[in-house]
Amino acid sequence: MNASNPIPETMLLYERLSPHRSLSPKGFAILMGILGGASFVLGIAFLLMGAWPVFGFLGLDVLLVYLAFRANYRAAKAFEEILVTRVRLVWRRVSSRGDAREDIMNPRWVRLETTSDELSGVTRVTLTERRVTRVIGAFLPPMHKEKLAKSLASALATAKR
Repeated sequence: MNASNPIPETMLLYERLSPHRSLSPKGFAILMGILGGASFVLGIAFLLMGAWPVFGFLGLDVLLVYLAFRANYRAAKAFEEILVTRVRLVWRRVSSRGDAREDIMNPRWVRLETTSDELSGVTRVTLTERRVTRVIGAFLPPMHKEKLAKSLASALATAKR
């Protein structure tokens, strides 16, 4: 993350967090092919019955599903990186458009907080330093947030010793 530092630092934790997408590009192509084919066949049936406007609306549905999936895949390009050493904690968030925000904190002054509920488990992980709170891994499912919180707690405890 910072290659210009001449003093070697022991890395206590490095995590790259990114949203999970369960449908691969190949699966997306198959889904769109099936949806498009079914809509076309159904549209032809309605066209033969004289309900020609339905044909256009079925095509519009397929287009809207396609656009929704494309937006979802574009959003999946966002990621976060967390680096913890004995002397610094670097948190970097990159949006789906490529806009980056990086905060460098002193791990001795960082407070890790989690929010949980009985049903889901860990629902929120935050890092606070100097009254500035950063939500970490908001896109992660609760199980991964819990794992992240444990890893961060361990790395921060080691840095504070």
